[in-house]
Amino acid sequence: MRKLRTIEIERMSVEDFREAEKMPLVVVLDNIRSLHNVGSVFRTADAMRLQAVYLCGITATPPNAEIHKTALGGEESVGWKYFATADDAVEELRKDGYKIYSIEQAEGSTMLNDFAADRSTPVAVVLGNEVKGVSQSVIDKSDGCIEIPQFGTKHSMNVSVTAGIIIWELAKNYYFPKL
Repeated sequence: MRKLRTIEIERMSVEDFREAEKMPLVVVLDNIRSLHNVGSVFRTADAMRLQAVYLCGITATPPNAEIHKTALGGEESVGWKYFATADDAVEELRKDGYKIYSIEQAEGSTMLNDFAADRSTPVAVVLGNEVKGVSQSVIDKSDGCIEIPQFGTKHSMNVSVTAGIIIWELAKNYYFPKL
């Protein structure tokens, strides 16, 4: 086995990415403090060819050198919008026909391993602040909460790690549906 060189990996150009069909998934970042977390979400959104990333509240926006450090250009390929609040983003997504799921530990949350999105309906997932999580007002507007099962002593994971897990699980079911 030989590791592939970058030149051997056929990837689409930014222009081709913008024109390509996207997975109908929007990631909403609700007051994310870390620019590295924001960049990482952009990079993962590019890798899975997501519809968009919505940046809300104190979440920084491109162009930004610290976002670019981890996004490595994902912020240039993936569509994004800024909203003053995540509530505003959720309201727009709802008008556009999206199902909204907050990624949060909450009463009645659905464990990720039990969650199955309807492939015919676009989905938005809301990831919250590194300390406070998703705001309660957004949870109240959500169609549900999805929780990642955890088995250790900690009760949370880094936002970018959480995003990667959630995006992969949804992408896996979108790109490789069970027959």
